[in-house]
Amino acid sequence: MTDDVVTGRKATEDEVLEYFTTLSNWGRWGEDDRLGTLNTITDEVRSAAARTIRTGRAVSLSRDIDPRAGDALGSGIAQVHRFTGLNEVEEHFGSPLRFDAVTEYVGIAAHGSNTHIDGLAHYSWDGTNYNGFPASENKSISGARKLSVHHAEHGFLTRGVLLDIAALHGVEWLDRGHAVMPEELKAAEARQGVTVRAGDALLVHTGNVAAILTEGPDAIGPAARQAGLHASCLPFLRERDVAVLGNDGVQDVQPSGYGPDLTRPVHTVGLVALGLWLVDNMNLTELAAVCKEEERSEFFFAALPWRMVGVTSSASNPVALF
Repeated sequence: MTDDVVTGRKATEDEVLEYFTTLSNWGRWGEDDRLGTLNTITDEVRSAAARTIRTGRAVSLSRDIDPRAGDALGSGIAQVHRFTGLNEVEEHFGSPLRFDAVTEYVGIAAHGSNTHIDGLAHYSWDGTNYNGFPASENKSISGARKLSVHHAEHGFLTRGVLLDIAALHGVEWLDRGHAVMPEELKAAEARQGVTVRAGDALLVHTGNVAAILTEGPDAIGPAARQAGLHASCLPFLRERDVAVLGNDGVQDVQPSGYGPDLTRPVHTVGLVALGLWLVDNMNLTELAAVCKEEERSEFFFAALPWRMVGVTSSASNPVALF
């Protein structure tokens, strides 16, 4: 890795705990707000984002949801259960037919290895979700009653910015456990000639997914070492009013460097205090290559959560359009 990137001082655990107050967006968009940082994606932001489309080149930022590789990243959650149903065509029409049809039931573990969106009910702190909603309202037997992903009905349609931290260090992927600091985000901005601004979908390329798919996970679940953002990046995300944060991993560096309560502080503070929507386990390898070919790091970003009521997550196939 290069030696010219100053990583700065890491926030202490007490300082991270203060982020729940100092970085809070509670009440900013009203006492009953369910959208959090998606409020920063205004009509003007969407319109400006559309003007970044020049060639029409499209890049998928998702991995396949493959039942034969249900937990490829070692999330510890069985990803897919798939049941093929018997067709009822002949039973319905009452006679042998030349055509046939198959239907199936597909169940997806919401927060497994697949590329997925984290809604605001996913994490709570001291019994409370984003904007002060009681966590009890979002983990009932009937599902998330206050902060379901269906509230994001207009999707994530905005300018996307890729900050390539792996390229900043001249590597294909960062070392396991590399903690990306805000100084590295700013250094990547300067290197790439782009500035993250309000309403953006910020995608951070660490190479983490590529590393795990090539070398395998070194453990399962939160015990696995992964490159990711350090909690010290949270003020940067709040100051820039990032609407969506995406990462080729689980956002947080693992281990976080803090105690068990802050195992994943970017998740916890981001979802609960900022109301920041997350896209976990993206495939950013191709996007990083295309950004290099196109000689730009901004693009139109589209991710559409399913309008499922009462859930904390949605599978998605985010797309970058150049």
